Amino acid sequence: MLRNRVIDTAGRMVPIFQRQALRSLSGVKQSKLTTVEVDDKSGIATLSMNLPPVNTLTMELMHHMIDSINEIECNKSRGLILTSSNDKVFSAGLDLKELLNPERKRLEEFWTLFQDLWLALHLCGIPTAAAVNGHAPAAGCVLATACEYRTMLPNLFIGIHATRFSFVISKWMMLSYQSVVPRRVVERALNQGKLFRTQEALDIGLVDELACNKQEALDKCAAFIATFDKANPVARTLTKRMCREPDVRDLLNDRAGDLRDCVDYVLTPLFQEGLCSHLEGLKNKK
Repeated sequence: MLRNRVIDTAGRMVPIFQRQALRSLSGVKQSKLTTVEVDDKSGIATLSMNLPPVNTLTMELMHHMIDSINEIECNKSRGLILTSSNDKVFSAGLDLKELLNPERKRLEEFWTLFQDLWLALHLCGIPTAAAVNGHAPAAGCVLATACEYRTMLPNLFIGIHATRFSFVISKWMMLSYQSVVPRRVVERALNQGKLFRTQEALDIGLVDELACNKQEALDKCAAFIATFDKANPVARTLTKRMCREPDVRDLLNDRAGDLRDCVDYVLTPLFQEGLCSHLEGLKNKK
């Protein structure tokens, strides 16, 4: 039983962990870190991450994204397209500075927020699609796999390369990856810390279609969302919920356990040394 969704009186699947009352969507809504644009004709909302330079998932950005996802879902949008305002990076992943010698309480808050973001996107009751218009490593890939469909521009990379900086991902992240890509491919890719180029990602099914530019990617996402036009929205949501239940069961049954395991591991010397080396390598590349 999924505990973070209830059906309201209008028959919509509503997130019970949303943080504030939702406002009506009309035209374009902007915050500092996200932009939500609703197409009046199609009813599809496009959520753009907007944190320069590379949409690193800071606590502030994740808060904004969760609020935007909940707002889109609860205001009768026909679908959600996730993309980036950056033409080179979809999302570079988690804010690694939050993992470097962190205070335990702060780290717990950070990881809980990431859990919330994944749940909000993965269990979103309306159709979701990702227009991957820039590189999508690590948690950027996790966001993409949480959506139901992905289109990607040429000459980019996507994947979860956590082992390169000594991180061990949570099981729910692996299951999200595995729900899109065959288990054998996921196991090898995770262990290798592999990032897939666009054509490779298409070949293994990590993305569904290629697009020449961002507008084409958005159009293909909208076309995918339109394939659900004949489905009853409530029946579709409940069916999606049933299909995705195995991916979220362990996390919802023991979020505290996942939090504890993550925090304990991040605080180990093994991880801290690996992260320091990784950050130093990134600094030397600049």
